[in-house]
Amino acid sequence: MSATLDLTVETRLEELDRLSAAVEDFGAEDDWPPNLTFQVNLVLEELWLNVLNYGHDGGDHEVDIRLTSDTEALTIEITDDGKPFDPFTEAPAPNVTGDLGDREIGGLGIYLVRTMMDEWRYKREDGKNHLILVKRRIG
Repeated sequence: MSATLDLTVETRLEELDRLSAAVEDFGAEDDWPPNLTFQVNLVLEELWLNVLNYGHDGGDHEVDIRLTSDTEALTIEITDDGKPFDPFTEAPAPNVTGDLGDREIGGLGIYLVRTMMDEWRYKREDGKNHLILVKRRIG
């Protein structure tokens, strides 16, 4: 049996707490282990902040988020009407080996998504960015 959470979050910083609380509540209802809740919250925060900071030239916009969870996997779908951007092919690779003081600021968010999720893909459809992420819960 699967559980689904549909959430629309505006691109305003104060919405981050609502997003995080919704993920925590959904994870608790679906009996997620704490590390899964942490990873999902971190991934969503990073991607949502990218939309907030870089996706638009101004004004309030909405980001649609759907979480679908079953015993085998969690699927995260994120849809926004921001500028076309495939973070998995267009974002520069971050420096993860140098001294912290020598690294450029930014770029770690997509690296974390790739590290924490098992699958990720992007498509541009109907004038919107669509990210699909999968985290396997078994194996």
